[in-house]
Amino acid sequence: MKRRDLLKNSAALGLVAAAVPISRAFAMQADATPAKSSDAVAKPDAVANKLKPTADGDIPVAFLISDGAVVIDFCGPWEVFGNVMMGGSMGAFRRYTVAETAKPITASGGMKILPNYTIASAPHPKVIVIPAQSEPSEAVLEWIRNASKTTDVTMSVCTGAYVLAATGLLAGKSATTHHSSYADLAMKFPDIHVKRGARFVEDGNLASAGGLSSGIDLALRVVERYYGRDVATQTAYDMEYQGQGWMDPNSNSVYAKIRTSSNGHPLCAVCSMSVDAAAAPKSDYKGTTYYFCSQDHKGLFDATPEQFVALAEKA
Repeated sequence: MKRRDLLKNSAALGLVAAAVPISRAFAMQADATPAKSSDAVAKPDAVANKLKPTADGDIPVAFLISDGAVVIDFCGPWEVFGNVMMGGSMGAFRRYTVAETAKPITASGGMKILPNYTIASAPHPKVIVIPAQSEPSEAVLEWIRNASKTTDVTMSVCTGAYVLAATGLLAGKSATTHHSSYADLAMKFPDIHVKRGARFVEDGNLASAGGLSSGIDLALRVVERYYGRDVATQTAYDMEYQGQGWMDPNSNSVYAKIRTSSNGHPLCAVCSMSVDAAAAPKSDYKGTTYYFCSQDHKGLFDATPEQFVALAEKA
């Protein structure tokens, strides 16, 4: 399954770090970048919504996967949790993959993965990671519902938000997803407050990340909630990850505003992807021509055009 289809349905810094705590080294670096959150820099050790690690320091993290699972969505967080060091050694998080059955799954780009467990045999997780993937069965949704009763965090990445939304757990809560799916998620799940321009959203024990690389930031945020800003910063440093979106959930603001379609640069009225006006499906509504990246999105628009237009105007 193609990713596009899924979207639709250390020398210098080492010297500084030797002189000051690494969290302050990163804060000093951020001070030179006005676009970063000033609050995150001013309070490098402040952690809201703290989580308590397990008594044995072995936090089980289940990565729920199925055919079409987008690799960066789960492998990014996989590496984050795997690079957390406590007491000079790794192992603060115990990672494993979970699928509906034991058969190999084919992830994005053709990667083959043999799941560690099935939903019937998996250890009970304290953290669940749900990447973009194929449509889940009711058995998978029920596993998420039951496991989430006692998780510290159940998090979706990218359009994995649709899987989490399908459980009903997000009803009345806030969430985000890939920027091309804001309108579609809001239309399909009107009881969810879809936040545009959010790198990640936390609501109770549920959390959702924006597209693709946003999952890395949400995973770092989870590390911070368990072990504090210094440990999360050290993890990012060890990974050579310089993004600081994990310290500012609003850092995806570039995606908050819907891009405007024009005759010279037409965009899909549902997902805002660029289209070829000469070949793209189109519909006329109240004297305006709307273009679409696929017949599926044309169908979505044609069913309730007034709602898509209203969402665009509201954004």
